[in-house]
Amino acid sequence: MQELVAVSGLVLIFGLSMWRNINMGAVALVVAFLLGVLYFGQTASDIAAGFPGSLLITLLGVTYLFGMARANGTIDQIVGGAVGAVRGRVALVPWVFFILAAIITGSGALSAATNAILIPVGLAFAQRYRINPLLVGLCIINGTNAGGFSPIAVYYNIVNGVLAKVGVSVDAGQLFLWTFIANVVINAVAFILLGGPELMRRGREQDTADATTSYLGGGTATITKTATWTGQKIATVVLMVSVLVGALGFKLDVGFLALAAAVILSALYPQHTKEALGHIGWNVILLIGGIVTYISMLETAGVIKELANSVAGIGTPLLAALMMLVVAGVVSAFASTNAMFVVLVPLAAPLLVTGSVGVLGFVIALCIAASAVDSSPFSTGGALVIANTEEEKREKTFRGMMIWGMSMIVAAPLLAWLLFVVI
Repeated sequence: MQELVAVSGLVLIFGLSMWRNINMGAVALVVAFLLGVLYFGQTASDIAAGFPGSLLITLLGVTYLFGMARANGTIDQIVGGAVGAVRGRVALVPWVFFILAAIITGSGALSAATNAILIPVGLAFAQRYRINPLLVGLCIINGTNAGGFSPIAVYYNIVNGVLAKVGVSVDAGQLFLWTFIANVVINAVAFILLGGPELMRRGREQDTADATTSYLGGGTATITKTATWTGQKIATVVLMVSVLVGALGFKLDVGFLALAAAVILSALYPQHTKEALGHIGWNVILLIGGIVTYISMLETAGVIKELANSVAGIGTPLLAALMMLVVAGVVSAFASTNAMFVVLVPLAAPLLVTGSVGVLGFVIALCIAASAVDSSPFSTGGALVIANTEEEKREKTFRGMMIWGMSMIVAAPLLAWLLFVVI
């Protein structure tokens, strides 16, 4: 009965948040409180203790820092320089945006923030160079996923944090390497199918104009090749690199490092502080915090252990693993990828702890299955691609993204399972 109540709570959280467009984390906090107090006999303090404070610092720090970088023009400067470096070689433009997305997300930016930064700019370049907007959009989304599991990326920190709670650890370098390779392969397939060979035949095209693009919600951004590196932008890059060095080289907490860097920038250049604060991912912090709190409440009540044993007992361990990957792909296509990691990793604990399946292989497969479907038109990235596509191409782009996203729901979990769990 407890398992049925727990699953019903999850269905209510996902269903109500999508039906009424309410932040899933807010719904999860309310459901956690109601079920925890009224059904499982917990106190409000017990439930609140499950809120992930360390993860909040990480999300707060990195989004604040990248908010400063976006507000002071550093991100636009980097994007403009990178695209200008292709010197008219149109076939390289989609790959430049893939690499930029991987670097930005891999450095700690939220996936949604990376997509919001690059997709409007990328589709402006797609229009100028006469490139299929679906191709450029998918390159950015795939690049975001490619960098999403670096040792300091948000996706990785979420997965690693949940794994640590069930007493499991994975090699961060191996996880990043294989998820990166998988997304390069996915992107290569998209490049071949969506006009890449034709771009290669076109060769080099002369282009000296600056790209001007409109952002959702109003305003424009001009990515120019002639902008100069100001002291503020240089300071921003130095501090961002310092965060990477401190986190990777000295094993310091990336959240506090990023927060310190953002505060230093705000003290030196206060004119951008207000705008940067607006870029902090409060909605994502609420989303992840709420879902983690709900799962923590269920763990305290012993429900997660019972559910996990039930799932692990379905047929063979390999079949149970495949079912989890399929669920991850289907739900992530319509809901939060972050939330899927938080929900499914604890359910997989018996398979991982007992060695029924390879720990690293399953975690790699789960990361691929849950993130590859972010190209669905119902995801944040997919919606941004469609919204920023030229009006006359929007319907065609939507159909193409629907076909691609739905194919990923089938292909990504199955191939990831075969390559990383079975083999």
